[in-house]
Amino acid sequence: MLKTQPRGLWFIFFTEMWERVGFYSLMPMLTLYMIHELHWSEARAGDYYGNFVMACYLFPLLGGWLGDRVLGRITTVNIGALCMAIGYVALALSSDDETIFFIIGLFLIALGTGIFKVNMGALIGSLYLDNPKQKDAGFNIFYMGVNVGALIAPLIVTYNKVVVHDSHVSFWICAVGLACALVIFRVGRPNLVHADIRAVPAKSGAGELAVSPMSKREVTERIVTLAGLFLVLMMFWMAFYQNYFALTLFAERSTIAYKWLQPETYQFFPPLFIVVLTPLVLMVFGALNKKGKEPITPVKMFLGMAIMTVSLLIMVAASYAGGDADRNSMAPLWLIVMYLFVSLAEILISPIGMSYVSKVAPGQYQGLLFGAWFLTISMGGKLSGLLGKYYGTFSHHDYFLFLAGLLGFSTVLILLLLKRLKKYAG
Repeated sequence: MLKTQPRGLWFIFFTEMWERVGFYSLMPMLTLYMIHELHWSEARAGDYYGNFVMACYLFPLLGGWLGDRVLGRITTVNIGALCMAIGYVALALSSDDETIFFIIGLFLIALGTGIFKVNMGALIGSLYLDNPKQKDAGFNIFYMGVNVGALIAPLIVTYNKVVVHDSHVSFWICAVGLACALVIFRVGRPNLVHADIRAVPAKSGAGELAVSPMSKREVTERIVTLAGLFLVLMMFWMAFYQNYFALTLFAERSTIAYKWLQPETYQFFPPLFIVVLTPLVLMVFGALNKKGKEPITPVKMFLGMAIMTVSLLIMVAASYAGGDADRNSMAPLWLIVMYLFVSLAEILISPIGMSYVSKVAPGQYQGLLFGAWFLTISMGGKLSGLLGKYYGTFSHHDYFLFLAGLLGFSTVLILLLLKRLKKYAG
């Protein structure tokens, strides 16, 4: 399977890996940095957290337009990476007396992340124009790169917290990670130029993508189908982004503390599980494919929603078992098992969902609809921050039970939409 992938995928893999080292070094420490080092209230931290995540996945709309219509995907990726690098430097210069650097840094990172991510996804989709059956596997491999970076990042943050005692060092390392990403992407450019396509009406040729020959009705139906899916998946991302807020606070306040198992360190487990589970999931789906029994993409996403619901029910049980008391009495295994389920759900939602968008989106709207995919994540991230503000207001079991109810309802909606989603699954 690996030998059949286009060469350009591997440069995207390592570029994304280093970019994610930066982002996932920031995310585990963001909430705690705002509360403990900037001395912000939990409510204010929740607002900034939600707005930051929302912005990271709102700017892809701009990135999709720039990549599709103005600058091209490769140039837009480079600009995004440079914005992030400067943003991490600004965070490294921030303090409780210099919060303006923190705010500017978050804005630049959100802007850079947004325009970077959407064009990386669109580049991958274009690599498989002649081999669409390999697209699911390609996106899963790409997602492995994301999670290798995410695996490294919490270890960097933990080491700095325990040994160096300076969170700003982590921000400087983030900036170095972005520099590495820029170098790798530059080296790989010759293998990606053919995928740097722009949508232009009634033309086709090198570096251009002709408007899809499908009817206006079909174009509309495909867009409406994706819009329905995006609305449902918004609930998934609202629950998922509790990782860096409510679940980080649960790790800090309810879970037994160890020197080398800090609240930030728990973010090591999701990417670890994804790196381990992704090859196994691909093997299972590959074996089912040979028998003609592989679930189509929408069914995989339905399973992901159901598994995410189970992960939240684990947190309900953990809260009832003692987590409600905030006495650092809970065994780490509760969070670790929960993250196992979250990771499996993520494998079935995130890369598979991106693959589905690339299959269903009409050619001339690929970048824009990838932007809409990230807009869905943006709204889920904003909702996660709005809800997270009330983590300390309600009992933890009620908090997680409410989330589980929303995810359960959304899972039922995916089931009801399944017939329509299957129509364009390819």
